[in-house]
Amino acid sequence: MNFTDDQMVRYSKQIIIPEVDLDGQKKISSGRVLLVGVGGLGSPVAYYLSAAGVGTIGIVDDDVVDLSNLHRQILHFTNDIGKFKVVSAQETLTALNPDSQVIAYRERLTASNVMEIIQGYDVVVDCADNFSTKFLLNDACIMAGKPLFFGAVLRFVGQALTILPGEGPCYRCLFRMPPPPGIAPNIAQAGILGVLPGTIGLIQATEVLKYFLGLGDLLIGKMLTYNALTMEFSKITIRKKPDCPVCGINPTISELTGCEQ
Repeated sequence: MNFTDDQMVRYSKQIIIPEVDLDGQKKISSGRVLLVGVGGLGSPVAYYLSAAGVGTIGIVDDDVVDLSNLHRQILHFTNDIGKFKVVSAQETLTALNPDSQVIAYRERLTASNVMEIIQGYDVVVDCADNFSTKFLLNDACIMAGKPLFFGAVLRFVGQALTILPGEGPCYRCLFRMPPPPGIAPNIAQAGILGVLPGTIGLIQATEVLKYFLGLGDLLIGKMLTYNALTMEFSKITIRKKPDCPVCGINPTISELTGCEQ
């Protein structure tokens, strides 16, 4: 891969880092990342990965931009209200960095399409806002051997976890099953501080870049929790469970069935 003069200037502040260098930038620029959701979390993840020069960014979302999204979903603007989010996101990211190819999937991720969609990507970033999609992504990525970068936000608290199949625990090692419908509050019910997804989304984006570069310590087996009110970060160690139904010694989940899990 050869960079143009403009690309050398665009990425110059990354390239001059000794641990990154030109070889590292080439790894970033040849990377293929799939983002599931381009809302609160997906916006900062996509924005910074595109700015960093990730070569291909897939975005999956079937929702449209709403006025209530705009206090946190920085890919979208007031004149985007009513547009499909993947269309708005694609326009913003292309304007930011035309080097990045943005592939839009204007659909909801389901058990019937997830394997086909994720197969063309090196890594997957979970920016979903519901448990059923998070569990579906976890199971699909374990089965496909795809790294998964988890994120979640609500009110003043956010979490991040990196899942590398075969190297550490998965989401089901921590939460075996999705909570029953209506038990866990969502953003529409409980609210969210607008800046919070930015903090967690940037952590997810950082983990992706570290993965491509082979640098630092990833959040494998470490659930990072951030409390915006106390401005504190904490880590909880998660151990791989031998009896995990999807990544354990004798997995009992061998097919993707979506919300019924």
